[in-house]
Amino acid sequence: MPDMNGIDAIRAIRNEFQNARIIVLTTYHGDALARRALEAGAAGYLLKSMLRKELLETIRAVHAGRRRIPPEIATEHFTQDALTEREIQILRKVGAGGSNKIIASEPSISEATVKARMKNILSKLGTSDRTHAVTMAMKRGFLDG
Repeated sequence: MPDMNGIDAIRAIRNEFQNARIIVLTTYHGDALARRALEAGAAGYLLKSMLRKELLETIRAVHAGRRRIPPEIATEHFTQDALTEREIQILRKVGAGGSNKIIASEPSISEATVKARMKNILSKLGTSDRTHAVTMAMKRGFLDG
């Protein structure tokens, strides 16, 4: 979408039309994106690769006032640990090439705290290094690409 991202569009629609029932249909598998879409007011979340039956069931459920996330998406995307806002901020700075020392100076936290948070981030994302963590965070939708 040229003027805003999908999450902002959901919020804008819900602000103007509070009873709008929105289903996200996407090719993007990111669990953070799915979670943010639902928090913004979407009632359903589907991947374009899903069967037509899933689409019809979701439309019917959302039309009836229920939320609908197919089990395979819920199982895959909502059981993993979420990153905190602070961890996301740190990952953004890592992605921009920041060292622990530089990252520590900007939000006024110690370098040891940055190292501890990076350790948590690596564990939550199931990665072994900073570069892979940034890549995985982008893939899961924590960071914009």
